[in-house]
Amino acid sequence: MTQKPLSPLFCLLCAALPASLPVIASSEPVQSSSQGPQDFDLPSQTLGEALKAFSRQTRLQLFYDAELVAGRVSPALHGSFTPSAALQKILENSGIRYRLENGNTLILEKAATKPDQPQSANTLPSVNVVGQAVHLDATDPYNEDYVLPNATSGTKTDTPIMETPMNVQVISKQVLKDQQVINLGQALKNVSGVTTGSFAYGTGNANVANQQITLRGFASETFFRNGFRLQQGSAQREMANVESVEVLKGSAAILYGLVEPGGMVNVVTKQPLATPYYSASQQFGSYDLYRTVLDATGPLTQDDTLLYRTIFSYENSNSFRDLVFNDSVFFAPSLKWNISPKTQAMLELEYQHKKFGADTAAVPAINGQLLNIPNSRNYGEYSPGQTDTIFVGMNWSHQFNDDWSIKHRISANLNDSFIPVNSYPIFNLADPATLALFQSFALGPITPNSVPRLSYINQKNNNDTYSTNLDLVGHFDTLGLNHTLLFGGDYYRLDSSSSSQTDIGSFFSWYGGGPEPSNIDAFNPLHPGRNYPPTVDPTSYYKTVTNTDQYGLYVQDQIKLPYNFHVMGGIRYQYIHQRPS
Repeated sequence: MTQKPLSPLFCLLCAALPASLPVIASSEPVQSSSQGPQDFDLPSQTLGEALKAFSRQTRLQLFYDAELVAGRVSPALHGSFTPSAALQKILENSGIRYRLENGNTLILEKAATKPDQPQSANTLPSVNVVGQAVHLDATDPYNEDYVLPNATSGTKTDTPIMETPMNVQVISKQVLKDQQVINLGQALKNVSGVTTGSFAYGTGNANVANQQITLRGFASETFFRNGFRLQQGSAQREMANVESVEVLKGSAAILYGLVEPGGMVNVVTKQPLATPYYSASQQFGSYDLYRTVLDATGPLTQDDTLLYRTIFSYENSNSFRDLVFNDSVFFAPSLKWNISPKTQAMLELEYQHKKFGADTAAVPAINGQLLNIPNSRNYGEYSPGQTDTIFVGMNWSHQFNDDWSIKHRISANLNDSFIPVNSYPIFNLADPATLALFQSFALGPITPNSVPRLSYINQKNNNDTYSTNLDLVGHFDTLGLNHTLLFGGDYYRLDSSSSSQTDIGSFFSWYGGGPEPSNIDAFNPLHPGRNYPPTVDPTSYYKTVTNTDQYGLYVQDQIKLPYNFHVMGGIRYQYIHQRPS
């Protein structure tokens, strides 16, 4: 008998079916869904992650279409439930139902809708429409939200921004991605009242060893990484492993101690994920910019006990400024250990090696008017420098119950920078009044239209920060008021040192009749200029060393009042001991 061939459509469906039904399988023999109650402790998360956690705990197999659960969020599940009751809770309000086959296999499918009831030809039934924003997990790589509902900077607790009585703005990773942000200064352009600039001249140049952040008129070099204070390095802050940037405007001294009144900037980094994720990106830009970023994360064990994340980036570019360049290598591995559903620990490391051309911007003025020069003009010289930054951190947390939790962090950040020689334009002899003044007392030769430069030689800066922080958070009610209570303490050890030499002696020699110091023509600068490289003045060597210990204890209470009013108050004890030399 001749067999009728299968239709092309039937063959296509057979081939596509396995790809549309992903399987969550247990590593142990599957048990029946009728087993007894179990203790569940699942946070609100994406429905796919919740189903994976359910399968691991109950050892049941789940079959479902990946598109069926995409974009859905499961409610939190805490307490003792049978597997069937727990699954019903997880699928609540999702429009998904399950059916049991063979006593040990659960198949998820879209719930059937009830047929429309007969309606009158003259009237329609009333309809109540209730809307609720669905916020995906902020750490989900596919989360495209521009607005994140929660932030930790203002309260050190994961509190909705609308319930935080402080001005907190969050720049999400989708904003950073869409804008192709490569340094912290670019990210902060999204926040009003915040500007960045180099330490001495405010040029906004990222190719400097130090950078200040001006927030509401108060300048500071301090910024925070996951709540950990960093005194230096915001100019070189690599964005490859940044999840979001939080900006708190206003006082933050109760929780963070020595902070400028204008506010603070907190960088939130990417964390290891239980869902495997791999990405590679390549950026190209003006002035020969190219930047490569690699990101990989996922579980190291089948039960998701160990999670890892490794991020690597390399950036190289020139600048619109002459003699300025940037070359940076960044590597950030992290390892998370899920000891139990209520206890986690994580170890993280960052290493950055950055080479840069130091830039000291200067525009000469003649008769009180700035000279019209190209933006690229640099009156300094080629000044290659380098910065090495190493960050090591370990933190752990434990959830005692639904109301009380504790977390502890130990961190160290080591930052070293070195610039062999850097020239700073300090006078402008193209200005007639300045030229006449020098001709009145300097006995050495004077070249009109020149820009004399003071050079700093062997500039070394070392900034090491060590810290430990402990927070205890509790939730309770009194007289109908909801409280979120925070007890905490922190300790910081800041060790900083800097040293350099100059060629200041060449200026004193010039005043007495010696040769000119290093200088360059203001109208037609030809590098490396005259009398360069400079002559080191051995008497100009200086070195400063500062050691600072900071101790802090704080208490904070967030109170939720009726009618959506929120009150927050706290107190801090701070002790600072500094030993400069």
